[in-house]
Amino acid sequence: MHLDTTYDILIIGAGPIGLAAGLEARKAGLSYLIVEKGCLVNSIYNYPLNMTFFSTADRLEIGGIPFPSIHAKPTRAEAMEYYRRVADKFELNINLFEEVQHLEPIGEQYHISTNKGSYVARHVVVAVGFYGIPNLLHVPGENQPKVRHYYFDPHYYYRQKVVVVGANNSAADAALETWRKGADVTMVIRQPELGSIKYWTKPDLENRIKAGEIKTYFNASLTEVREREVDIQTPEGKLTLENDFVIAMTGYQPDFSFLERIGIKLTEDDKRHPQYHPETMETNLPNVYLAGVICGGMDTHVWFIENSREHAVKIVQHIVQEEKVAQV
Repeated sequence: MHLDTTYDILIIGAGPIGLAAGLEARKAGLSYLIVEKGCLVNSIYNYPLNMTFFSTADRLEIGGIPFPSIHAKPTRAEAMEYYRRVADKFELNINLFEEVQHLEPIGEQYHISTNKGSYVARHVVVAVGFYGIPNLLHVPGENQPKVRHYYFDPHYYYRQKVVVVGANNSAADAALETWRKGADVTMVIRQPELGSIKYWTKPDLENRIKAGEIKTYFNASLTEVREREVDIQTPEGKLTLENDFVIAMTGYQPDFSFLERIGIKLTEDDKRHPQYHPETMETNLPNVYLAGVICGGMDTHVWFIENSREHAVKIVQHIVQEEKVAQV
């Protein structure tokens, strides 16, 4: 049990941006602790087994540490290896499987309570991702075990009748991979066409659809899930299909309840943009900062590793500058 250890910075989240913040704090000579509710780079761990990044390896680097990859686009496995090696090389101070539950101001500091202990920090960096809460379909039967909001390994679906809901990268990968492993795949897409898909994947999927190998319904929606079948509303009317599994690749959203619980203000529209200063990343809470994809609210396709890793630099620079001012 940890009890009220004091740090210059407590970082919530051990994804790539949380690790980058730890590297910057270490470089600046500040005491810090990274607290993560899951495993190291938990979101990447939960990506599909065979996932390939859209970004090149150099765009995924943190702290200026080279990311060697044998592929033009690194894989999930390579990324986990890289971030793990970075954490070990620099002996980053990380507590894994420890969830932050409450943050309370105490004078100019913050008291942070977790499921394993408590800490005091002069500054807090919130670097949580958005992969933990799936966007639900809100249809009858969605709570059945056969409905999956996370896709991992295609072998599991061998000889199964699978419905994939979604039009973007994750849906495309799930449809193609499960089809190649022997699944009978049907895609259900709300839009009239395929969405944003990696340029090396899209032609493959288009050809499978054209050949009738992956059945696809555009301008359609899944309306009900039952034990052995599903209903799909199409422009031609309702269809009932035999079904074993539904893979709902409908995206994810940040844990807004956590942000609100600790006092960070959000816009009241559908975007739920959190309040922060773009130059310093400081929120409406003094000395509490945001970093990474969480900054986009529901616009989860605005911030990525490659364009948000600089948040860590901005934050630590601001903290150092504020410390210098305070000492004058």
